[in-house]
Amino acid sequence: MRTGTGIPIASQDPAPTPAEFTAQLRELGADFYVHHVIPTQEDHAALFDDLAAAGIGLVLGNEYGNINGPHADGTNRYDLPAELVRDAAASGVLEGVLYDEPEHLQIHADQYRHDAHLPHFGQTDGLDAAAALDVIDDTVRALTTDIADAVSQAGGRPVPVLSEQVFPVMFHALARAGMTPAPKVMKESFQPLQLGTALGAALQYDREMWICADLWGPDVGPWTTRAPGFPGHSPAEFASALRLAYLFAPTRLFVENIDVLTRHLGEGRFARTPHGEVWLEFAKGFVPRHPLRWSHRDARPDIALVHADDSDFGRGERPFGNRQATAPAASQSVFAAWHALSHGQLPAHGSCLHIPGYDFPRHGLNGIPRSRFPLDAGATEPTRLHGLFQATRGVLAFDEHVRADQLADAGLVVVAGSRLPRATLDGLRARAEAGATVLIAAWLCGPDRAKTERVGTGDWVVYEDFDDADAQEAIAAHAGTSDVWSQRFGAHELRIAAGDAAGETLEFEIADASTRRIG
Repeated sequence: MRTGTGIPIASQDPAPTPAEFTAQLRELGADFYVHHVIPTQEDHAALFDDLAAAGIGLVLGNEYGNINGPHADGTNRYDLPAELVRDAAASGVLEGVLYDEPEHLQIHADQYRHDAHLPHFGQTDGLDAAAALDVIDDTVRALTTDIADAVSQAGGRPVPVLSEQVFPVMFHALARAGMTPAPKVMKESFQPLQLGTALGAALQYDREMWICADLWGPDVGPWTTRAPGFPGHSPAEFASALRLAYLFAPTRLFVENIDVLTRHLGEGRFARTPHGEVWLEFAKGFVPRHPLRWSHRDARPDIALVHADDSDFGRGERPFGNRQATAPAASQSVFAAWHALSHGQLPAHGSCLHIPGYDFPRHGLNGIPRSRFPLDAGATEPTRLHGLFQATRGVLAFDEHVRADQLADAGLVVVAGSRLPRATLDGLRARAEAGATVLIAAWLCGPDRAKTERVGTGDWVVYEDFDDADAQEAIAAHAGTSDVWSQRFGAHELRIAAGDAAGETLEFEIADASTRRIG
């Protein structure tokens, strides 16, 4: 079923045997498999045995249960049974537990369940941001503890609990409570904003970071198409997105789903799609040719964006799932900050494509009966909206609880959003005194720090709007050029440029002791 639409899609290929399926995974170079549990399937021993025999790890996911239930009391969330987690850990194959788009299902609680308004982590109607975050925090801490206990009881090694997200909100709140950021790239995301936010959360809260290369998306073109928007990105974009994700050095990287990479023709015979050919070259060509010399944990900001998160991605509705409120007007300053730091290339009114002004080409395929899919030749004409490139210079996002020492590498610290604790304000002032330029919203300063001035060896710059002359000057001094997106990892700087006018493809260069172009 296309997630959220209620439209079923019949199986398009004959079912392979488990041995044929795991053999195909190995042929594609996969070393782990994300399995979304079907709650009515009670015995998973064969799954564990088949994966163990193939030398493939397992991540257990909850998407199917989110859509179909059974749901945890008072929520739209499916939690994996403790005994299933214990059994998977005891088998030796378990490598993670994945919660699918929990931020989406907290904000948009009625996506799947229509019988009542039941947000993913708990009811927040009528609550302010602090109280809503407490509800979410308590729930996440409890469920991550339950998973850790189940793994420990089985004698397994600890595994991350992944927050696999499409919207670039709540990364920090969920990481703070114990989840591992797992941003989706491609999808309907702006890549510098999505990765800069998730990476900042991973660094601030000392988490792993996984990346999902999600081929669901807005575009159409002449490629094998399973459903409208699947894939919604071209093979060329997919190739660049995989390289981008890999060079950000996540703990793990995966693509959603295998059936976008290959078709089963029957009797164990498979035919790779154009996207499958791209994946195979990446997994068995590009990765071995380019062993990484850094980790995502080595990331350092040239520019730090500090802001509280009101779960607003541009619509301003249902903050943290609260139907009785809208996001504070000040939360829009976060979009304005990204807009300014990207040389105007990111929109000033939202943080992903699910905002006014974007009409998805995939909707043009909705009139085709599902029985006609897959479309082996795809759409007759490519229609493309999504690109991978916007220029930012090492922008990492941190929440309002960031410590001063976590900002030590940033020459420019931009402070936006709706709220800021006094302790963090004091830490930001210390960063300015130590030499940074701190560009801070006037409404967050307090009356004693509400003027622009030189402090210590740095600058304290107060703005009402990013069009203010002082704000523009501060940003111009640090934002780099409009044709390069960069990110530092220790002594290495990843430099990214658009490979074409639309940013559909990317070019990469590593600047270090031996500057080299990646190809």
